[in-house]
Amino acid sequence: MTVSATPVLEISGVSKRFGHTVANDDISLSLGRGEIVALLGENGAGKTTLMSILFGHYVPDSGTIRVEGTELPSGKPRAAIGAGVGMVHQHFSLAPNLTVLENVMTGTERLWTLRSGTGAARRKLLDIAERFGLKVDPDARLGDLSVGEQQRVEILKALYNDARILILDEPTAVLTNIEAERLFTTLKEMARQGLSLIFISHKLDEVMAAADRIVVLRGGRKVAERAASETTKAELAELMVGRRVSRPVREASTPGAVVLEARDVGLRSGGVDRLSQVNFSLRAGEVLGIIGVSGNGQSVLAQLLSGTLARTSGEILIDGKPFGNPGVDAVVAMGIGRVPEDRNHDGAISEMALWENAILERLSAYSRRGLVDRKSGISFATRIIEQFDVRGGTAETRTGLLSGGNMQKLILGRNLIAHPRILIAAQPARGLDEGAVAAVHTRILDARKAGTAVLLISEDLDEVIALADRIQAITGGRLSPPVYAEHADARRLGLMMAGDWNSAPEAGHAI
Repeated sequence: MTVSATPVLEISGVSKRFGHTVANDDISLSLGRGEIVALLGENGAGKTTLMSILFGHYVPDSGTIRVEGTELPSGKPRAAIGAGVGMVHQHFSLAPNLTVLENVMTGTERLWTLRSGTGAARRKLLDIAERFGLKVDPDARLGDLSVGEQQRVEILKALYNDARILILDEPTAVLTNIEAERLFTTLKEMARQGLSLIFISHKLDEVMAAADRIVVLRGGRKVAERAASETTKAELAELMVGRRVSRPVREASTPGAVVLEARDVGLRSGGVDRLSQVNFSLRAGEVLGIIGVSGNGQSVLAQLLSGTLARTSGEILIDGKPFGNPGVDAVVAMGIGRVPEDRNHDGAISEMALWENAILERLSAYSRRGLVDRKSGISFATRIIEQFDVRGGTAETRTGLLSGGNMQKLILGRNLIAHPRILIAAQPARGLDEGAVAAVHTRILDARKAGTAVLLISEDLDEVIALADRIQAITGGRLSPPVYAEHADARRLGLMMAGDWNSAPEAGHAI
């Protein structure tokens, strides 16, 4: 379908402040029928705030929003839904204990309705699923679905409410590459059939591949607008951060002694082997990359080494001595830093201040006579903020107000500032913009250079190839033999992730 010249959506002069922070500053943009617009920017650039204003979650300080010529009332999500605006949030708002159909119907029927229209709803849902190629089982329990399938349900719910304008906030943040490709195929089909779409992103590859037009925000302001066919990834990266961005390069080095070793480690729970005969060794000043498709045991391995899960077989050695099954406090005391996979759930408490989260794993060092030393905690957090470029507030700012990238820098900083002997980094750059990725990668390589042994667990092939000295693939809870990074490429690692462990020469087991 040809994109309509007449806009279906017009955002004019929208501004929004949170205290002293300017989230949006006089932003204007439009959207045509059948058009896909990417809203691109660093973490904290104001993208989600702007779309939350459009959907009625926030009230702007100034500016107007018009849908097909009619001004939307501020702060009223039901008015936005009624005008045909649907939003798919980065963190899904579905009930895992309900079925797909129940989730889709939630909020669409009046409480005093005498008879539920389940039959009609089922037919409408299946018609929409068929029309847009979004295969779904209406009776499946949501909690039993994969992340990609749950996102499909979020989209279907918006379409069930007759959305004509669809907003997607970081739609690929938790998807595999294959799921992301399927999603954008679906979005293009939606646009072909007349839907208008805005998707928030910081990923340059997907923006270039999927969008008709790209709007770039930086520091809460609109700084550029480009047709996707008339720009490059290099230009967009520079527009996002206001400077040329380059990722660090891993330098050749000679690792030190083995500091962490796993021998035939297994973990069984609920009658299922989550890990089985896992073997690896990790040296000082080395990055060992663990690559795998989500759900193959890498999360369990990270939790085990971080002290939140206990193994059921095998042994783990630190400096040749048994690791046991210590708790988090003991792990931290051993000089092991932890960057968890889910920063929102496991890495920080959003209601706490930055300084409280900064000392959370080291309370004994920042307490006197059983009372937390606020002054020293604030001083420690301020050092992290300054040294790791954590933006978005002071040591006393509520952590939940930080962007994802800045929260990640806070978590990385509280670990690396203590110069850990071992760093367990699980998905350290997931969901981060190009500038933040470069910053996180630089810090990891700096730690390696300083002698820290880094276990990097990631689903990003490019990240692992760029940072790791040796790489092992995890499949079904088992680890492949290691390969040297210089012998690895995306194709070979992809085969290893699929279980073909004969696709590359081994790096050897010598320790």
